[in-house]
Amino acid sequence: MTTMLTAAQVGRGRQLLARVQDGCNAVLLGQRDLVDMCVMALCVRGHLLLEGLPGLGKTELVKAIGRLLGLSFRRVQFTPDLLPGDITGGPILQDRGGNRQFVFQPGPLFANIVLADEINRASPKTQSALLEAMQERSVTVLGETHRLPLPFFVLATQNPIELEGTYPLPEAQLDRFLFKVEVPGVDADVMTQILTSRRRGEPPAIEKALTAAELDELFTLVDAVFLPQAVANYIARVCAATHPHRADSPAEVKKAVRFGASPRAAIAIGEAARAAALMAGRPNVDFDDVVRTARPALAHRLVLQHTAVVSGAVPAGIVRAVLDAVPAVHKPLPEVVS
Repeated sequence: MTTMLTAAQVGRGRQLLARVQDGCNAVLLGQRDLVDMCVMALCVRGHLLLEGLPGLGKTELVKAIGRLLGLSFRRVQFTPDLLPGDITGGPILQDRGGNRQFVFQPGPLFANIVLADEINRASPKTQSALLEAMQERSVTVLGETHRLPLPFFVLATQNPIELEGTYPLPEAQLDRFLFKVEVPGVDADVMTQILTSRRRGEPPAIEKALTAAELDELFTLVDAVFLPQAVANYIARVCAATHPHRADSPAEVKKAVRFGASPRAAIAIGEAARAAALMAGRPNVDFDDVVRTARPALAHRLVLQHTAVVSGAVPAGIVRAVLDAVPAVHKPLPEVVS
């Protein structure tokens, strides 16, 4: 029997979430939706990919999250000449007690929060070195596996792929990111606020929002949010509808999509929707939570036909079409009596 969160537990969860949200909003002005998505991803221990033009505050947001959560933080600037060993670490020859031996020297991946800055400027070989770390929370060097500290988050930023000097991320690596979130520009009012309150663009000093015990408490509360069977079925039907071979897929999917979402996408939506429900003050996931989290969880996992890309189709538009076509409550067609 499933035990629902009490009103007091929901209130406590919202209080903890609000501390992190307020700290992020103080650093990144005018981006509340973006901040909410980042906090949801962290609450379910998922990796996050932020895409946007340079200068929009992606790096400052990730650095702020590290300070707010009080976790160990490392930044890696991805460049075309970065090698896999530069991020995983490797054996170093050392003299110990008169004997020379190779000792593993941990790389920058050995931190709770790793900022992979401009991740798509590195070669695919180096990008692929993150796969094991993101999925298994470990790295293997020369046949020896080394566990990463927990919790472990990869918060990556990337520039739009059309910019010069970028490489597309492999599909297998994209699938490891819980969310891919686009970072929009700000309007004139927010820009005015930045100019009048941020000398030289420097963000304000912020204090740690959660202790280690409070962060664990938040993880536990999010995990305890109830996912009803009907909502789980809705998530499954939304993900299934992204596959073009299915008879009930929308016309936009059949025309534009080459490969649909993986089962990992459904898991991502289910987990993120729990955080969205707690953020909204509910002990259980609702259909609205699925709609809110589906686009950032699905869009980067769809592989489009080349002709669709040339004609201007975008994954986010395909996801919107799927959400419009799939009813929240499954109502099978009535049987025809002959």
